[in-house]
Amino acid sequence: MNEVVKSFEKTIQRLREALAKPKDDTVRDSCIKRFELCFDLAWKSIKYYAKQQGRECNSPRACFKLAFELKLIDDEEQWLQTINDRNEAAHIYREQIAEGVYSRLGNYVTLFELLLSKMRE
Repeated sequence: MNEVVKSFEKTIQRLREALAKPKDDTVRDSCIKRFELCFDLAWKSIKYYAKQQGRECNSPRACFKLAFELKLIDDEEQWLQTINDRNEAAHIYREQIAEGVYSRLGNYVTLFELLLSKMRE
């Protein structure tokens, strides 16, 4: 397995561990940063997988669309929402945005785990 995919697996676990902690501002912000890392490793893992299949993608949006075509992901819309959340969390920090992103992280962990599982099949 590629190093990016291995890092993706470890980062998912770290995000899950952080989400299990009692929520406060520090935990919330830590979880969001871990989500950003998971997001980046998710699309880079897809890029690696696609290359092994003789396909190519070079951006998060293109990789998620290709992953949908390759049946690695089922809910393209939810994955496209991760792009919006990642961009908002990384570039525009506001409490309201942070709270919204944090509230969706449990669902995103599930998406990440399902993607990892499909890439292993």
